[in-house]
Amino acid sequence: MAAKKAIARSKSSDKTARGALPAKVRRDERDLLARLARGAVICAEGYVFELERRGYLQAEKLRVIGREKDLVPMNRAALKIARSVARKTGTLFAGDLCNTNIYDPADKSSIKEVERIFVEQVGWAVEAGVDYFVAETLGWAGEALMALDAIRKYSKVPAVVTFAMHREELTRDGLTPAEACQRLEAAGADVVGLNCIRGPATMMPLLKEIRKAVKCQLAALPVPYRTTPSQPSFMALTDTCCGNARAFPVGLDPFVCTREEISGFGREAFALGIRYLGVCCGAGPHHIRALAESLGRHPLASRYSADMSKHAFFGTDKKIRKIQTEYRDKA
Repeated sequence: MAAKKAIARSKSSDKTARGALPAKVRRDERDLLARLARGAVICAEGYVFELERRGYLQAEKLRVIGREKDLVPMNRAALKIARSVARKTGTLFAGDLCNTNIYDPADKSSIKEVERIFVEQVGWAVEAGVDYFVAETLGWAGEALMALDAIRKYSKVPAVVTFAMHREELTRDGLTPAEACQRLEAAGADVVGLNCIRGPATMMPLLKEIRKAVKCQLAALPVPYRTTPSQPSFMALTDTCCGNARAFPVGLDPFVCTREEISGFGREAFALGIRYLGVCCGAGPHHIRALAESLGRHPLASRYSADMSKHAFFGTDKKIRKIQTEYRDKA
């Protein structure tokens, strides 16, 4: 089970960044679309708290590890924890759906079971009082539309639906990301876009095409890895130091993006009009902080951002001795 919190505070809530928002403000601030209309919402630490079902909170995935009987109690416990944190901190509380790993458009029994899973998960989340839904990491447009249909039929809150694009620039049912997002928008999704699998460099070109194709809000949550045109997904990355072995999942360290790379992505995405932003699998707190700061935000964790002003060689503080600053070009 992966736990994801979220970080962006809107300008109206920066004043209360050092503590939980007052109850009245929390109620007023629990509207995702209103926040997006005002500015960016950054997923990871601050505004959204979700416990993902992507890891082990679906029947098929629990079955693989021999814990299918724990499905209901784990989901309900996850939602309870998420709600508690969200309400105490003034963050948004999101219900999460994702790829089921059993979807097969040619298998009617598979379609029926996917529908049952999504309806069940939406029901649990609605009972818990989520502020909106995220349906994410979806490779099939057909499965994404099923997730959206369940959200629309059995809830009254906004829906964010995002695709995970692997090496091919097509969904598994043959649509471009732009075409697939157009279908989601037409079916009533409030926010569409991409999450996971691709790093900033190989996700951005696809986002530009989606931005041209849809009018609704757009989401962008890359993985923090240096993917390339020849290896566009982080699962495809190979490491030359190790005989070009696949780096995924535990050898990705040499490919990790810097704070500045994530900041640059955030600025470029925001300039495109993308307002639902985040960093997906592999992100550290410093990545999320860098993304927030790239948009002019100053979350509590900004106090841990690098301050080079007092560095012996590279600092600018007047108290630093000249003999040290003159050595910087040799350091």
